[in-house]
Amino acid sequence: MSIWELLLAFVVVVLMLVALLANVLVLMCFLYSADIRKQVPGLFILNLTFCNLLMAVSSMPLTLAGIIYKGQPGGDQVCHVVGFLETFLTTNSMLSMAALSIDRWIAVVFPLSYHSKMRYRDAALILSYTWLHSASFPIVAASLSWVGFHHLYASCTLYNKRPEDRTQFVIFTGVFHALSFLLSLVVLCFTYLKVLKVARFHCKRIDVITMQTLVLLVDIHPSVRERCLEEQRRRRQRATKKISTFIGTFILCFAPYVITRLVELSSVVHINSHWGIISKCLAYSKAVSDPFVYSLLRHQYKKTWKDIINKILKRSSINSSALAGEPRIRNLPQLSE
Repeated sequence: MSIWELLLAFVVVVLMLVALLANVLVLMCFLYSADIRKQVPGLFILNLTFCNLLMAVSSMPLTLAGIIYKGQPGGDQVCHVVGFLETFLTTNSMLSMAALSIDRWIAVVFPLSYHSKMRYRDAALILSYTWLHSASFPIVAASLSWVGFHHLYASCTLYNKRPEDRTQFVIFTGVFHALSFLLSLVVLCFTYLKVLKVARFHCKRIDVITMQTLVLLVDIHPSVRERCLEEQRRRRQRATKKISTFIGTFILCFAPYVITRLVELSSVVHINSHWGIISKCLAYSKAVSDPFVYSLLRHQYKKTWKDIINKILKRSSINSSALAGEPRIRNLPQLSE
């Protein structure tokens, strides 16, 4: 193996381990906290978490084996199943992010009617659509034998080996990425930009009230005035940073891989195999960033995880104290004798 292949294999191992750990933490928080389970967005996050976990235990290990052995790992049946899962899970993840953005849009733009517009039943219907949408493309690809090991990406994915099917495969790939990546990106941009517009409007109203208050409070200490102005600036930047993170991570992780897949369809451009694997690793990195972007960095999940840690530490301390006190209890009868 060359140094590049060793480096890429190491990257895949790190992505796989971090994705497993981070998504398991999200799943533990979901199971532990009743408040998180009651929230409608929790269903979308749970679906996204399961997609990321399955990606980490199915596609990533085979890509690692493909890099190491420079060929298809396992038999054709295993590769077909993993290729089917890879297409399904990637599409499902993208649509789950779009569903989360729709939920945020309704919550911010229509706060008074949110509970009537986004109920568990509505979330279940949206998830049902994402599953049907995500399953339709790999089913078509599998029925036409367009799933297999692709050496450019060292993974089992959409792949056409028959030259006579090239035109149909090009059309299928274009439609697939348009209705998965592009559709999700359009929904993300539309909903989050609407959310940002409302957030900026509220920030302006708060800023006006703050400035009026500072003008009225003539004797206010300069340090307090400075802290108020600094909080104003942070408030304006907070929504922009969050929305930039949501859209930016989606584009950064998926766009290079999707563009590479589309460029690959033209026989004019030659794509380096190392770049193909790098673009695949960027797509895998979304399974690593999602738990932090959508869950673990939020206050509610931080509090839940701290409660879990405190509960574990409390149990261990109780057990250790009980074990320490056990010999004394055993010696009591001997002392009485």
